[in-house]
Amino acid sequence: MLNLFASLLATIQSSKEKQFLYDIVANGRNGIDVDKFDYIERDTRACGLGLMETMRVIDNEICYRAKEYLTIHKLFSTRADLHRTVYTHPKVKAIELMVVDALIKANDHLQIDSLIDEPAQYWMLDDTIVKTIETSTHQDLEESRNLIRRIRRRDIYQFCNEFAVPKENLECFKNVTAQDIICSQNSDAQLNEEDVIVTNVKIDLTSGRNNPLERISFFQDYDSFEKSHIKDDRISHLLPACYQDLIVRVYTRDPKLVEAVSNAFENFQMKTYGEKTQVHATPEKKKRLKYKEK
Repeated sequence: MLNLFASLLATIQSSKEKQFLYDIVANGRNGIDVDKFDYIERDTRACGLGLMETMRVIDNEICYRAKEYLTIHKLFSTRADLHRTVYTHPKVKAIELMVVDALIKANDHLQIDSLIDEPAQYWMLDDTIVKTIETSTHQDLEESRNLIRRIRRRDIYQFCNEFAVPKENLECFKNVTAQDIICSQNSDAQLNEEDVIVTNVKIDLTSGRNNPLERISFFQDYDSFEKSHIKDDRISHLLPACYQDLIVRVYTRDPKLVEAVSNAFENFQMKTYGEKTQVHATPEKKKRLKYKEK
């Protein structure tokens, strides 16, 4: 379906007419496009949504029947749930961080970054590069190879903990860095910056702290040719008042350091917010985990 629409758009790139067609594949107006329909339906198998049957073009804009307001809200909220529970799941992110480290360490030997300016070669970079690293016997790829093998053994970077940035601090939030955590460690700890990885995960409904439905136009019924905007409180009082989460997660490359990193992370929260904002403490079993060479 995406290829069909992409072909359609290619034929009208030079035209100023029917600009709503550009919103079909990549909608910069309000974020509703077939890309989201495609991957959300693919990943949930339960979100067909049925919006394609309720669309109408009014004043060169794709509009939706007013009764589909909550369905459209479900589109955005389902996407956010997928990002939280699947795409940015702590273990998924840990593996991603290890792959990134492996590629960085392999770059000098494989010259991966040299392909950035060579589109004909760059587009062929895919998962096979991981297998290339894993099966190589070259000494220059030893560190990368060990990381890939750790992933195979599920000996992944340890997720220590996370906290959600308080709502009142979202506007002035600055990304937390590994250095922030290192500067918060106890005096008897000896953490180095390379021991810690911090990820700042932003999850929203496609419009940052704003409600994306405010940018969507609706029509009342199929006899109506007038578009209008609808406010949340006219539909339901159960819809969210905040549309963005910022989650700070901390990992360590060395399982022996879980306790030290977790304590430093808690100290950082106390210094920043005056309290621990994480939901629960790092499990004691994880803190006691000892790394064993395999």
